[in-house]
Amino acid sequence: MMLRLIAALSMLLTPLLLTTSSEAHGPTRQKIALTTEVPAAPADVWAVIGNFQDMSWHPAVYSTTGEGGNAVDATRVLTLSEKGGPTISEVLYKYSAEKMSYSYRITDVKVEVLPVTNYSSHLTVKPGKDGGSVIEWKGAFYRGYPNNDPPENLNDEAAIAAVTAVYKAGLDALHTRFSEK
Repeated sequence: MMLRLIAALSMLLTPLLLTTSSEAHGPTRQKIALTTEVPAAPADVWAVIGNFQDMSWHPAVYSTTGEGGNAVDATRVLTLSEKGGPTISEVLYKYSAEKMSYSYRITDVKVEVLPVTNYSSHLTVKPGKDGGSVIEWKGAFYRGYPNNDPPENLNDEAAIAAVTAVYKAGLDALHTRFSEK
């Protein structure tokens, strides 16, 4: 009787244990947010970064092409070198000139260029101290390798480091641009 009970419990619990152990580890969504303060009015900063079709303010972007202006579902392709590549394709999914913010997601990028998947981002300008502005750039993404045991260049740390570097370079360029005026 006791052996039958143990056998029955074993048959019931084994699928649960296998499911739990096989789903216990995997990628987690990473989030970062960087800000910088600049001594310029929010409207002046927004005039530089508020056009989704123009990312010439970022030092890593050689050129931007796109369609749809600042309308939801507008697209852009960022070319990162003058020799025609690599590129990052993006789509705008939220835009508010009134709130000085927009949100977009990457639709196509090689993980060798930016080691992320399912990337979305939000860029906003807010009033700062003494008539200045706070520029906030935040994003959420998964690492470039979606399965367990990612290679070092496609793990969470690599994804965080790469996105942080992109945001920092852009915000540093804006800080320099508005501090020199």
